[in-house]
Amino acid sequence: MDPISPPPRSRAIYLLPNLFTTAGLFAGFYAIIAAANGDFVNASIAVFVAAVMDGLDGRVARLTGTSSEFGVQYDSLADLVSFGMAPALVMYHWALSSLKFDGELAGRLGWSIAFLYAACAALRLARFNTQVAVVDKRWFIGLASPAAAGLMMSFVWAFADGNLGWSGEQLRYVALGVTLVSALLMVSRIRFWSFKGGGRGPGADRVPFLVLALLPIFIAIAVIDLPRVLLAVGVVYALSGPTMWVMQRMRRKTEQA
Repeated sequence: MDPISPPPRSRAIYLLPNLFTTAGLFAGFYAIIAAANGDFVNASIAVFVAAVMDGLDGRVARLTGTSSEFGVQYDSLADLVSFGMAPALVMYHWALSSLKFDGELAGRLGWSIAFLYAACAALRLARFNTQVAVVDKRWFIGLASPAAAGLMMSFVWAFADGNLGWSGEQLRYVALGVTLVSALLMVSRIRFWSFKGGGRGPGADRVPFLVLALLPIFIAIAVIDLPRVLLAVGVVYALSGPTMWVMQRMRRKTEQA
């Protein structure tokens, strides 16, 4: 008697989670259009909207049992636009394009670093897709592309609204450094806290109670000056990985001494 074969894997395309993915893709596309038209504040906000949609589509799929291979691949392609191409082009139009006024070589450096960011985002997403089933869910290996995009766009938003008195042209070399660091952190092997619970199973996606307790405080502070607060959070989170890596290296040297 032949053994009972497992049921075929579902190839269904579910509407609800993919609607959130499409909304995130639209937000990323809108950010590119807005930046090309010089509307950098709304372009930055659109990327944050895409990040919210990206956080919702996966959770909705898991809660409703509508996960699919199509949804996973579609989400990755949408993330490449929203967190790879969009931040690179927004940063380029806002600040990096001004490097051309410092000479032809500087101008080429501006668009090449923007391309480097987009390429590193694609590499980061590809590596995540191949390692998602084997890595510890408590950590991201390399800065996650939504976090890198958040750092980039909070930097643009914090200065593009005019409240600090600095323009993208004046900050072009700082923008170059932010873009380069964000790109390299994405493809690094440095671990970053993922804000998820440890292990696998029913509680794998639960966050620590401390995070929930601090959330109302963060919201209250963010309302006061949202772009600058987001920039501060982005910088702190981006520095947390390298800081933890340095502390671990120092601890190992102390133990070996």
